[in-house]
Amino acid sequence: MALRETDPAEVGGYRIEDRLGSGGMGVVYLARSASGRRLALKVVHAQYADDDEFRTRFRREVAAARQVSGAFTAPVVDADADAPRPWMATLYIPGEDLGTHIRRHGPLPLPKLRELAAGLAEALRDIHRAGMVHRDLKPANVMLAEDGPRVIDFGISRATEFGASDVLTQTGRVMGTPPFMSPEQFSSPQDVGPAADIFSLGSVVAYAATGHGPFDSPSPYETAVRVVDGTPELDDVPADLLTFVHLCLEKHPKSRPTPDELLGLLRDGRIPEPRPPEPTKADEETSPVRPPRRRRRFWSAVALGAALLTAVTATTVAVTDDGSAPADLPAGWQAWHKKSKDPSVDKEPIGPGGPFNRCIASGTSLVCAGDEVMATRFALADGTNTWARPVDATPDDIGSSSSNGGTIIGARAGRVYVYGSDDRSLADGVTTPTRYTIRSLDAETGKVIWTTVTGDSEEATEPSSDQGDSIAVTEGVIATYGKRGEQYALLAADDGTVRWKRTYPDPNDQMCLLRSAAGEGYVVCQKFAGDDITGTSVTRLDPATGRARWTVQVKGEQDLVGQTDGRLILLDTGGTHRTMTLLNASSAVLTTVRLSKAQPEGSTPVLLRGTLYFTLPSGGVRAVSPRTGRQLWESNSTVEHSGPPTASATHLYLASPSGRLAALDVRTGALKAALPGRDDSGTVDFPGISASPVLVGDALYVPYGIRSVYTVDVRDL
Repeated sequence: MALRETDPAEVGGYRIEDRLGSGGMGVVYLARSASGRRLALKVVHAQYADDDEFRTRFRREVAAARQVSGAFTAPVVDADADAPRPWMATLYIPGEDLGTHIRRHGPLPLPKLRELAAGLAEALRDIHRAGMVHRDLKPANVMLAEDGPRVIDFGISRATEFGASDVLTQTGRVMGTPPFMSPEQFSSPQDVGPAADIFSLGSVVAYAATGHGPFDSPSPYETAVRVVDGTPELDDVPADLLTFVHLCLEKHPKSRPTPDELLGLLRDGRIPEPRPPEPTKADEETSPVRPPRRRRRFWSAVALGAALLTAVTATTVAVTDDGSAPADLPAGWQAWHKKSKDPSVDKEPIGPGGPFNRCIASGTSLVCAGDEVMATRFALADGTNTWARPVDATPDDIGSSSSNGGTIIGARAGRVYVYGSDDRSLADGVTTPTRYTIRSLDAETGKVIWTTVTGDSEEATEPSSDQGDSIAVTEGVIATYGKRGEQYALLAADDGTVRWKRTYPDPNDQMCLLRSAAGEGYVVCQKFAGDDITGTSVTRLDPATGRARWTVQVKGEQDLVGQTDGRLILLDTGGTHRTMTLLNASSAVLTTVRLSKAQPEGSTPVLLRGTLYFTLPSGGVRAVSPRTGRQLWESNSTVEHSGPPTASATHLYLASPSGRLAALDVRTGALKAALPGRDDSGTVDFPGISASPVLVGDALYVPYGIRSVYTVDVRDL
């Protein structure tokens, strides 16, 4: 890049020869020392030069950065934090940066990818050993030198020895580049630690393998939402590096491996074991070691929008923050148990009742649905039940069409997707048409953001996610649509507008279900020949048009369970499970894997955190590797008729309709803790239908009984 008239001729005695680039922190020049050594010299922007706090921080960070001298970093040669415009010079690394290389030449081949992953892991190891956190690891900050990758630009890094307790951090700074930032860099930037660099490493390796980031979106806001709460898009990442990337992209910092563990994985395939946090000396003296604490941050759209707005306008900006340390429990949390108010219009009981069929956490809210409740909100902290809406808000004499109507279809940026069912008698009193709607509700207030009619006739189809008639995807909701449910349509997340409509295959000889995996939509159709199902087709939908990206035929009666390592998992819907079908989500290549041990008829499969679990009504649980089909363990949870389980990095949680709870070790299946059912659960209809427990950090929310929820701190189990 050519020098400009305003560029200096020299800085700190180093002659300026060329302009290499500019960013949110400053301008980078190619400079030369008196001895002829070439340097990359960054001069900080003027607005930071006038900030005394910045100068103090910069001085500390330069001192720490001088300690980094690994083979895969660009060492600091000289710096001056007291200059009119602070500057820092590092050894110049000739070559292209990773971002430029990928744009020009496409994704790296596997050998180069492995070299990149190992080099970056070594660089982070050296940076972290020096007490530094880079905080802006991205393709532009990775140089592809002849002897391997080099990490450059510690301009926004922070010495870890000056943590959240440092007065200089109390205003908080959102620092980084959104597509490659970690979730905690958005939610609590003053508490960012070395694990944030590991998350960025996973994003950078995924980018190098595919040409796009794992959380890319046309909208910067949506990118941040996906970083915090979404599933990474890793379809084109080579299988050899999928485990590496998945481990790096764990949402909770404590679940991510260290650089040394990643190097061990690359060297010999050894996957790091989950480990408890190290106790402090005071902890050792006063209390027993507790299980590892896992946290997931849920925050409102307003908070996310504010953080992102500042983050995308510049690489480094200041935001308001209270400086408090992050908690593993929601703010103000206390143990509670509450029952939802009855939202029916006529205030008459809506039947004997049963548990919710799904709950989801969003912001400060736990929103639940089921048993004729469209949605109801409990405060995560104390269980206050602030609002509730019925599935059918019109008082009439028709009665309920379903004993468990209502479900949470999905959630996005502080909103939840639900459905409504408006039963109406016509004037002749003969027919009973029903108007079905999908609604987006504000999780905090219950306010309806938008409503879209999906069907309005006697033959319309209820858009329930439980029945495969609606799914949440990254772009919004795909729902069964039309007077007879003959179509499916995408309702846009922002306003519910119908973006496209497609027609299901011939309904006379096949039954089709909507399914989602990794934020993508699929149509799974089971073909009939008389009373027998002869085969299943799986179609991946193009989110922009609804057309098929590909369609694959598989044998027998199968359904989509989920996706892991870029491959869809399909299992038989009836009989004994003896095999599973793996379907590459990108290439549509099929692989059949035989299970090492057949899973019994009547078992319910669920994919959680890369492990396939089969649960039985009797309380039995079996864990299976979805990669190899090998059964990992078999256990008895002692929880009968449980709903789908929930998993953390260390435990599997199962709950019964009466509120009985069990915690199993995810590595061995050993029963680690159990709570009895609750006396206030009441007489529950449909005992096999109940929602999964919801884990928010260390707070576990257990739906049970008649539209009720209780919560416990899992560390106290």
